[in-house]
Amino acid sequence: MVAVPRSHSGWTFITSHARVLAAVADDPSTRIRDIAARCRLTERAVSRIIADLETDGYLSRTRDGRSNTYRVEPGKVLRHPAEAGLPVASLLSLLVQDEADRTTGPAGP
Repeated sequence: MVAVPRSHSGWTFITSHARVLAAVADDPSTRIRDIAARCRLTERAVSRIIADLETDGYLSRTRDGRSNTYRVEPGKVLRHPAEAGLPVASLLSLLVQDEADRTTGPAGP
């Protein structure tokens, strides 16, 4: 299971939808329970967000036995007019930890 970050209060830059999408992009076979812990959301909220993202074509889900495998659509453009034409892949490149970083840890200052 993913380590749960400390509690946070106040506003943040990244929406819950972006956090969930990044968690799925980081691990396409992740469980809703693990996404919820990572994003500090309820499982119910994560389920609703995944449904939103599926409905709008940002991700798709394939059932594999009792679990799901997700596929993010990296070419789908972001919804807000201020990001017109910017693909999901650009956002995810900022949010998803690179595989090399996961094994070596964060870079120093």
